[in-house]
Amino acid sequence: MIFRRKAKNEDTPETVDAVEETTGPTAQDGGTEEPAAGDSAAGDSAAGPFDVTEVDPATLEAEDRIDLGALVITGLPGMELRLQVDEQSGDVQAILLVLEDSALELRAFAAPKTAGIWDEVRQEIAAEATKMGGTASETEGPFGTELVLVVPVQDPDGQIFSQTSRVIGVDGPRWLLRGTVLGRAAVEPEAAPPMEQAFRNVIVVRGSEPMAPRESLALKLPAGAQPAAEEEA
Repeated sequence: MIFRRKAKNEDTPETVDAVEETTGPTAQDGGTEEPAAGDSAAGDSAAGPFDVTEVDPATLEAEDRIDLGALVITGLPGMELRLQVDEQSGDVQAILLVLEDSALELRAFAAPKTAGIWDEVRQEIAAEATKMGGTASETEGPFGTELVLVVPVQDPDGQIFSQTSRVIGVDGPRWLLRGTVLGRAAVEPEAAPPMEQAFRNVIVVRGSEPMAPRESLALKLPAGAQPAAEEEA
C-alpha cells in the first residue's frame, strides 16, 4: 500500500491514496474463481451490496477484502483506493475507487428501521444539482432507480465545463449505501461494469448503536496503515 497526503495548497479534500492489487486468478492466468459468499456474479444485480449479517465471517477476512470500518470493499485488478480525509478531524469522509479513467465514490449513512431513505435523498440530490445550474434525470439501472447528473464545474484554470455522474443508492437494513460513478464509466456503458461490480461487492457494517437517520457511518484507514507525512506545497 502507498499512502500520501495532499499538499495544503490543494483545494480538494485531503486524500489518502492506497494502491491495492488483487492476488486471485485472472483471465491471463487461464483460471476462474467461484464467487464466495459476499461476491456477486457478473450481471447479477440482486447479489449485492451486502449487509454484514448476510455473509460468512470468513469472507470479511479474505485476502482481497479491505476493511474500512463501516464498509468492507473488494479490490479489483489495477484499481486504486483513495480515502478522502477531513484535514481538521482526521476522519475518513468517503472512499474513492479509481480504475483507469473511471471512479466510484462510496458513502454510507444510517437509516430508520422501518423504511429506506433513498427516494428522499435522491430528490434532494436532484434539487441541489438543479440549484447549481445543472440537470438531473432519473433512470432505471442495475440497482434500481438512479440519477444522472450533469452539472457545471470549474477546473483549476477557471474554465467551466459540464461533468456527468451517475448516483446509485441502495437501501439496506438501517443503512443507505450511496455510490457516485464518475469519469468514463458515467457516460460510456462499456466502461461501467467494473464500477458496478465494485459496488455490488461492498459489505456494509452498520453496527447496533443508535444513530440519527442520514448520519454518516464511520469509516477508517485500513488496519496497520498510516498516512505519510504531509507533502510540501
